[in-house]
Amino acid sequence: MSYDAYAHTQRETAEPRDVEYRAFAKTTRGLMDAVEGDAKAVGEALHVNRSLWETLAADCANDANQLPLETRSNIVGLARWVREHSRRALRDPSVIGDLIEINKIMMDGLAGKRTEKSAAPAKNA
Repeated sequence: MSYDAYAHTQRETAEPRDVEYRAFAKTTRGLMDAVEGDAKAVGEALHVNRSLWETLAADCANDANQLPLETRSNIVGLARWVREHSRRALRDPSVIGDLIEINKIMMDGLAGKRTEKSAAPAKNA
C-alpha cells in the first residue's frame, strides 16, 4: 500500500479530534522550527498557522457545528487574536512563542488534558 493510500485511509477513519490534534502538532512544529529560520521560513510557518486557525473559525461559525456556542465563540476570538499576533510576529519573530503556547494549549485540550489554569479549583464568590 502506498503512503498516499495509507494517508487517505487514515484521514477517512480518524476521529476529528485526532485529525485536529495532528494538524496542530504539525503546525506547531513548523512554528518552532521557523524560530531558528530565516524570514521566509517564519512567514511560511505563520501563514500555515493562520490558515489552520481561520479554518477552525470558519467551522465554528457554521451553525451545524456541534460544539457549545461559548466554545465556538472562544475559538473564533482566538483565531482573531492569532491573526493579529501573527502580523506582529512578522515584524518581531521573538513573539512566535505566544502562538506556539496557544497551539499547545489547544493540543492539550484536544488530547483531553487539563491545563493548570483549567485544573485550578474555582474560587467561591
